[in-house]
Amino acid sequence: MSDFTRRAALRGAAGLLAAPALVEKVGAQQAFDWKRFKGQRVEASLTANPRSALLMQHGKEFEELTGIRIGAESIPEQQHRQKFAIEFASGRPSFDVVGISLHVSKRQVGRAKWTTDIRPLIQDATLTAPDFDFGDYGEGTITYSTQSDGRMDTLPEFTDYFIMYYNKDMLAAKNIAVPKTFDELYTAAKALTDPSKQQYGFVGRGLRNANVTLWASFLLGTQQRDSVSPEMKLLTDTPDAIAATEAYAKIMRECGPPGNVGFNWNECQTTFMQGRAAFWIDGVGFAAPLEDPKRSRVAGKVGYAVSPAGSAHHHCCLFGTAFGISEQSKVRGAAWYYLQWASGKQNQLRYLTSGAGAPARTSPFRNEEAIASSPFPREFFTTLVESGKIARPGLPEIVPVTEFRDTLGTALTNCIGGADAATELKRATDAFRPVLEQSEKTG
Repeated sequence: MSDFTRRAALRGAAGLLAAPALVEKVGAQQAFDWKRFKGQRVEASLTANPRSALLMQHGKEFEELTGIRIGAESIPEQQHRQKFAIEFASGRPSFDVVGISLHVSKRQVGRAKWTTDIRPLIQDATLTAPDFDFGDYGEGTITYSTQSDGRMDTLPEFTDYFIMYYNKDMLAAKNIAVPKTFDELYTAAKALTDPSKQQYGFVGRGLRNANVTLWASFLLGTQQRDSVSPEMKLLTDTPDAIAATEAYAKIMRECGPPGNVGFNWNECQTTFMQGRAAFWIDGVGFAAPLEDPKRSRVAGKVGYAVSPAGSAHHHCCLFGTAFGISEQSKVRGAAWYYLQWASGKQNQLRYLTSGAGAPARTSPFRNEEAIASSPFPREFFTTLVESGKIARPGLPEIVPVTEFRDTLGTALTNCIGGADAATELKRATDAFRPVLEQSEKTG
């Protein structure tokens, strides 16, 4: 994210962070009413995932609270992205509320101004509940939901940090400490790799496209950090990008299981659950199956840590989703009520305690009762809190992000196989540069 983007986001957030007190004071005088839009109907188009399932499961709760009827659908992610883009482009979307993957669609949605700037809604005490508590959202999530022009056109829902899972028993067997840096991670993973026992020090995404999110973890630790500059210049064949690629390919090639060039998260998860890998860096949402004794051989033996530090910086990849209100919606007030409920404290706590993912709000992480009754160790919650402090977008905020991942991902897969990183990255950069330039011309 550019400095301009970040400054714009923080300026917008600074004013809003003072909003909760203002809302509470004025809202009490003007009697905010959850029943204000009783009888209206809101259509929500959501991505199929455990969080959407929870919202749909508890939808009656919203209807009883507000008297607003909700029609919600959940669609697999790839199809959902295509559907909402087509409908928005038509000027007649069938939905009022839409779930958006910011790491894929933020710039596309923002440039077309498909969704409403919600800042005026938040600051309107007649439309925002006194207990909405805008300050409960982490600074990073607000920045992520804010466009480069300062418009906050989505409300944060879910944050997916890349964290490091590790097998406690495997580390203890060789008296190996939890790595703090990528160099230490390689050394530890190498020491724990024993192909004769089908034991590997590291497992990670090697499949084309999917592998870019793991590679980004290495790049974030370099002086450069980003793969695209604020001026939309491609930075994928620089010395830092080459170094990140070499480190990524080396640990995958020397410490990973055979065939890992075909691994997406599912194959990584299976390998780790079977107790055949010491370390795995991936999204926080995989903790639930790892701790399920009916599915996982490592349940109760999983350690959690923040992503390792690089040579110059310490960041972890951030991916996230948010809710937007269609600019074409004729029930914008009712839609805003739905967003307040959907991303309210109760639903955010449900996300956390069910293992559906890390909420965008910070209050769930301070709920001692929920933490105590959770199937996850306290280390898991501590890791999420610490990750939130060092999180940075794991993918560039560009329109053709899928093509970016496909093109760069091919180079990364080749490098795992032993190809020269500098050669592969130059080829990928040359191939993708015109795609990026054209997207900036046409949007």
